[in-house]
Amino acid sequence: MSRLALLSVSDKTGIVELAQQLVEFGFEIISSGGTAKTLQNAGIAVTKVSDYTGSPEILGGRVKTLHPRIHGGILARQDLAEDREDLEINNIHPFELVVVNLYPFEQTIAQPNISVPEAIEKIDIGGPTLIRAAAKNFKYLTVLCSPSQYDRYLSEYKSNGEVSLEFRQQMAGDAFAHTNSYDRAISAYFAKLNQSELGESYSITGNKVQSLRYGENPHQPAAWYQTGTVASGWAAANKLQGKELSYNNLVDLEAARRIIAEFDPSEPAAAVLKHTNPCGAAVGNSLAEAYEKAFNADNVSAFGGIVALNQPIDAATAQALTKTFLECVVAPGCDEEARNILQAKSKLRILLLSDLAAGEQETIKAIAGGFLVQKSDDQTENPDRWQIATQKQPTSEQIAEMLFAQKLVKHVKSNAILISRDRTTIGIGAGQMNRVGSVKIALEQAGDKAQGGVLASDGFFPFDDSVRTAAAAGVSAIIQPGGSIRDKDSIAAANELGIVMVLSGTRHFLH
Repeated sequence: MSRLALLSVSDKTGIVELAQQLVEFGFEIISSGGTAKTLQNAGIAVTKVSDYTGSPEILGGRVKTLHPRIHGGILARQDLAEDREDLEINNIHPFELVVVNLYPFEQTIAQPNISVPEAIEKIDIGGPTLIRAAAKNFKYLTVLCSPSQYDRYLSEYKSNGEVSLEFRQQMAGDAFAHTNSYDRAISAYFAKLNQSELGESYSITGNKVQSLRYGENPHQPAAWYQTGTVASGWAAANKLQGKELSYNNLVDLEAARRIIAEFDPSEPAAAVLKHTNPCGAAVGNSLAEAYEKAFNADNVSAFGGIVALNQPIDAATAQALTKTFLECVVAPGCDEEARNILQAKSKLRILLLSDLAAGEQETIKAIAGGFLVQKSDDQTENPDRWQIATQKQPTSEQIAEMLFAQKLVKHVKSNAILISRDRTTIGIGAGQMNRVGSVKIALEQAGDKAQGGVLASDGFFPFDDSVRTAAAAGVSAIIQPGGSIRDKDSIAAANELGIVMVLSGTRHFLH
């Protein structure tokens, strides 16, 4: 019998061209369902799986390839006498190539208004079984699970007249990664469906987007991976112009995305970041005004920074962006006039990400021997849940200002202190080993602008010294989570000094 290849794919990209080459190499094609029809329509001789096995497709196509004649031909160890005997007794021929890709589960659930039954029908059963079987038996056959692998296979075959064990092993590894990613997408869907907490097991897989020049430092190799088979987040962003993205660019861009996602697109907002910390953020009557306010909040630190905007870039904003050196700008869009203006800064990376609010629901950090997973700190601030702790009551203006500051302080590395006025950051103290140090840095940066401003803290005040320091600088209101056994001391100091103190009840550490 001719050499056998099993072709059963959901994504038909390149399958006709591959099959044509296989026929030239002397392969007989076994295929099922829509793949067989596609190949027949292209004039390629195909034996249907049902004809090969002698068993019809049943249950509306749910059972097609789950048959001993298929899996025996895939799993047979051809150098074992007992396996060869089983093949002969059962009239089974070994496969040399298995080409399978899976029902588009992730693409299906990404569509709006998909029902649970519709999603369930896109859970592939036979496909993963074929892929895993072929990958397990890579010593004897090749498995391909992506159209991107077809040319590599054909090149290998044409060059050597056969496919090397090294190549087959590499394809097997890719195949197991593919089924792992597929199963993780299904597991995540059910977890969301059942509204479950973090489970007993957690897996993460990725497909390489690109190799990066290096990581945080030149001696650290690095690469960028996307999760799942459907590009989302930064993997789906449109880069209009500029140099290749670096590891540090991507880390900073994600921090910028998280910050700008705090603000409703109906209100123009801008954030300028450096090393994942905001050095300036603001809202304005226009996008250009918001950016100018954010930039001027700390224009020294903004040099070489990352900018995030929550509205499409217009001409006025583009003009402002070209006035200084920036590494990257991300926005949901960019009009044609703005694009022409920005081209003057050809090295500036401009990225368009239509949904800046769509991010991962968990954050992951690697540690020795494992990793940590937590739900993202995406809780929406609600002033109705705040506790006004002082005799002096906040004005509506102060409430709005504290809400602005509270949205931002959780994106500053702990210990974090942020001072704002006129919906603009005017002082930020980040990453200090004690809260007093962060307060001093923020107030020093704010200077005279602290008069009438509000102060937000990511954690409670263990002593009243920071309250007194802030009041002396002119801060009119403080928002902090509370929860210290010394809260009464801080509240008493605020009452003594005639300033407002609000307890949010929510800590926002960012390590």
